[in-house]
Amino acid sequence: MNAAPADSPPPNEDWLAGPKPSGAGWTRQKWVFLVALAVALHLVLLFIFGTKKQFVPRATTNVPHLQLADSADELIALGDPTLFALPHANDFSAAVWLKTPAIPPTTNRWTEPPGELPAPEKLGAAFGEFMRTNRFAELPLDFKPEPKLSEATVPFETALPPATTLQIAGSLAQRRLLHQIELPALPCNDVIAPSRVQALVDEAGNVVSVVLLPSDNSLEGAGHYDVADQLALQLARQLRFAPAPQLMFGRIIFNWHTVPVTTNNVP
Repeated sequence: MNAAPADSPPPNEDWLAGPKPSGAGWTRQKWVFLVALAVALHLVLLFIFGTKKQFVPRATTNVPHLQLADSADELIALGDPTLFALPHANDFSAAVWLKTPAIPPTTNRWTEPPGELPAPEKLGAAFGEFMRTNRFAELPLDFKPEPKLSEATVPFETALPPATTLQIAGSLAQRRLLHQIELPALPCNDVIAPSRVQALVDEAGNVVSVVLLPSDNSLEGAGHYDVADQLALQLARQLRFAPAPQLMFGRIIFNWHTVPVTTNNVP
């Protein structure tokens, strides 16, 4: 009942694509004609307005001119940086070293005009007259003057100590001795080397330990050297120092003074 008739034409579907854009109907022939027309119009305008005009050059005035100067120009020569630094042909001394005077070579063939010799008795008369009339100051010929003797101004002191002395070295040198002890002189006819003792002192200032250090006395082996070392140990134990917050080590050096011993020869 609702079926379409078989002989009805198909529906037009161009309405679904929408309206056609303007100019879409120009063909290729139209575009070629339009381009050819534009080119022809351009050529016509060139022929009409493209006439050549003759340009007349303008006269120029006050134009600087360049002129090449040769090396002989004075201004160019003054601008040379080596004019006064190096020998130059145009400097002030060129007139001297470029024009060396010609010096003729000397010859050894020299001859004196002939002359007469004076008489033999007059030879040296002029020199004798010169020496007689001219006196010269006499200079003494002192080729080797005598040496100036000088006396010694520094008095020589004996190396032996006048008395037995005590010297403290090391950390103990900072601590003060509370009292001085009597240092005796040793009876000996020879010089005794110093005795060196290492001492340990407590906080109260008492000498706790003494040790004899090696010295020249121990190398000799003589009896009076041993006596000096033993006496040094006894004297070191008698020393009393000022109190200190800690134990201290130090060296005590005894410089001995000796007294000569006189002995009587008994038959």
